[in-house]
Amino acid sequence: MCRPNHRLGNTILLTPLISELERLFRGAEIDIISEGDIAEEVFASFFSVKHVYCLPKRGFKHPVPFLGLLHKVRKTHYDLIIDPCLGSGFSRALTRFLKGRFKLGFSDEPAHSGLTHAAPCAVARDHMAQRPINLLRWGVQQGEPDSEAYPSLDMRLTDTECSKGRQAIANLLSASQQSVTPPVVGIFANATGAKRYANDWWNAFIDAFKAMSPAASIIELIPMHGHSMLGEAWPGYYSSDIRRMGAVMAGMDLIISADCGVMHLAVASKVPTVGLFCVTDSSVYAPYGLGSRALSTCDLSPGEVAARIIRDFPDLLGHSALPVTSAPILTADDDIALHLPHSLGQLRLSH
Repeated sequence: MCRPNHRLGNTILLTPLISELERLFRGAEIDIISEGDIAEEVFASFFSVKHVYCLPKRGFKHPVPFLGLLHKVRKTHYDLIIDPCLGSGFSRALTRFLKGRFKLGFSDEPAHSGLTHAAPCAVARDHMAQRPINLLRWGVQQGEPDSEAYPSLDMRLTDTECSKGRQAIANLLSASQQSVTPPVVGIFANATGAKRYANDWWNAFIDAFKAMSPAASIIELIPMHGHSMLGEAWPGYYSSDIRRMGAVMAGMDLIISADCGVMHLAVASKVPTVGLFCVTDSSVYAPYGLGSRALSTCDLSPGEVAARIIRDFPDLLGHSALPVTSAPILTADDDIALHLPHSLGQLRLSH
């Protein structure tokens, strides 16, 4: 699987593809080409993943290790090489370079794609986590409808990891005199560029949220730079280890996050997640599955956002009737019907 990208969210959005490969080709061994070291952490507990090859970031500035690793991978003759991306020239170049019996990817120009099986780009659904599934089902099932639901994001945290995460939460809350009993709400207040909400916005949001759900205990999830985004007003958890961060989130009852990789990490840790969107397209990047929500905040005040979240989680947050606003909330489960055009060919691989 060729996905040379170092971003956390893009890496986690590949976990459903691993689940689908395991379903269709039981017993298969899977190698992943990524970039940076995040993929090694994300896929550490995946039994079917044999090798995670991590290209150096900005590999062309480090040509010796970059080319050395590529030639090492090229020694393996794969049964199937998957380029799950739409429009990535680097992924396609790697797919061409590696040796494989079948090469599967998206292209509307199959003759020039370097693929043995080129799925029309129209096969791809909007959501980034669904596109690789559409691609694989198109290749294997000749575009026939499939009754199988889409796999969810899943980091496959171990019981030991989750137990340690719950203990970390208990330690944080007892020290801050907040309750360890539900609801425990995690807030991640960082994002890149225009996706980031101002500190004043978050402060107003939390004030309104706590007024409407006073029993909620708040924990801030600290970004990789190690600094609180909420003025250290709430107990915070920091780890540079992706799996530790996921384990702590798994012990919470709800995560509220701006659109970013940590939002996808929360869903992959199997905790309901509200993703706040003000710039990017939620149909492409919404928190995917497990009762999670994408909330457009463009026309809402911080207090209205808080009311909307509490209205949508009444059993957890303690309110059953709050005003309805006009801003749409989307869930990944709202639109999972599978519509595939006829395939250009079938991948005749044994299961």
